[in-house]
Amino acid sequence: MIEELKLIRPGEIRVRIAPSPTGPFHIGLARTALFNYLFAQKYQGSFILRIEDTNIKRSKKRWENEILEGLKWLGIEWQEGPDCGGSYGPYRQSERKEIYKKYIEKLLKEGEIYYCFCTPEELEAHRQYLMSISQPVRYSGKCRELSDQEVKRNLAGGKSYVLRFKTLLKKVSFKDMLRGKIDCQSEIFGDIVVAKDISTPLYNLACVIDDYEMKITHIIRGEDHISNTPKQILLAEALKIKTPKYLHLPLILDQDRAKLSKRDRIKSVLEYKKDGFFPETMINFLAFLGWNPGTQKEIFSLNTLVQEFSLDKIQKSGAEFNPQKLDWLNGFYIRSKSIEKLTEFCLPYLIEKQLIIPQFKTEQYPPAYGAEIIIQKFKIKETGEEISLNYLQKVIALYQERLKKLSEIPELIDFFFQKELDYSKELLRGMSDARQPEIVEKEIKNNLDKAKKTLQKIKPGNWKKENLEKSLLKLAEEVGKGDRGKVLWPLRVALTGREASAGPFEIAELLGKEKTLERIKKAIKKL
Repeated sequence: MIEELKLIRPGEIRVRIAPSPTGPFHIGLARTALFNYLFAQKYQGSFILRIEDTNIKRSKKRWENEILEGLKWLGIEWQEGPDCGGSYGPYRQSERKEIYKKYIEKLLKEGEIYYCFCTPEELEAHRQYLMSISQPVRYSGKCRELSDQEVKRNLAGGKSYVLRFKTLLKKVSFKDMLRGKIDCQSEIFGDIVVAKDISTPLYNLACVIDDYEMKITHIIRGEDHISNTPKQILLAEALKIKTPKYLHLPLILDQDRAKLSKRDRIKSVLEYKKDGFFPETMINFLAFLGWNPGTQKEIFSLNTLVQEFSLDKIQKSGAEFNPQKLDWLNGFYIRSKSIEKLTEFCLPYLIEKQLIIPQFKTEQYPPAYGAEIIIQKFKIKETGEEISLNYLQKVIALYQERLKKLSEIPELIDFFFQKELDYSKELLRGMSDARQPEIVEKEIKNNLDKAKKTLQKIKPGNWKKENLEKSLLKLAEEVGKGDRGKVLWPLRVALTGREASAGPFEIAELLGKEKTLERIKKAIKKL
């Protein structure tokens, strides 16, 4: 067990996530948020949300809103943040300029940082030179020893500048709670830029100040931040403040073992929501991106994770993002829903694709899905036929075992709501029969005609799956002489217009006698 964990007292943990609102709420951030949240919950600590929006050009309110919405959807709750306040706010960096100014002025006064007036062209020329001699890219130190008079003259002349940290050339060591001791030579990065001006710090300095001011005890973040940690430790030393404990999570990798890019390789968390993944699916999936309970158990609720989560069960090696595992998990949660609840979740997708139109009572309009008012009646868009919520439940129940995400439901069941099915006679014929097409088509036509006559004999009151199955299987055995597919394959295609579907008996029952016979007649005409 990680030794530091033995010393933790309930209530003393303070952790945070500090996203930049410069893009969608991605999987990596969601995983980091979850691990911080679970750690805080386990020890009755505090989980803080801080928005790092000092990049004015790229930071957008819409991305901040997406982060908040995504976390709330996942059920990850914070105790302090931009929307709820707290004792150590403000929780947006853009609102903390006066706090930063105090620290930057202190560093300037003590000679820990200095004005750098180098132009972008000068910096680029030096960068190219270092690369040409295979040296690490770092600042030349040109402005490090400028006199006070030179600085004042440049500032008075309106010359643009940044503020750089006077990095001591030394070995920086720190203990990572997961990885043990990590060493870094500061000469690799040199005099880094730490602020744009007297009140606008860049990431590393702002992070150090905020974590100190907000009394953060542990920083749990991605492995890609390991290179920032030595810089932040040196800045903390210059400010004479204590640093938190560090733990760097493994990278999330794609199935080719390449780093998962938040922009190019993966959808945002809210896109998964839109696609019809459940929040409990995402939580369960995210937990296994770098953590393992040490058992065969694969299904965890958020509450169960709080009980079983431990930092010492986090792995060091990269965590593979497996889309098939995500689909499997969502399928599990789909199957665990009652058919009433699953139908409620599926309705917006069917309405969006305009397969069905909800029929509102005046006092119910507009309803909210998941609210107390549940729509009971619908119309099929193509035919105008009225159908009930109960009918939709029966249709969706046929596909509950097959469904991997809610957005698939319109494509799986659209044939129930179409006036005309679009499919070829080649599909009716099937592709495995080596005989001449004309011979096969004649046989299928005869078999469909026999199926139609068999079904015509069944009275509407007896139009039940059991009776349909009994009659059609008997016919299939007689006609197919052991090959039921000679009847059931074209029947399935006639009813659905596709190769794969739920069973033809269940489909025929829900279509009803009239529609079933009509679709068989149309299939016969195709041949």
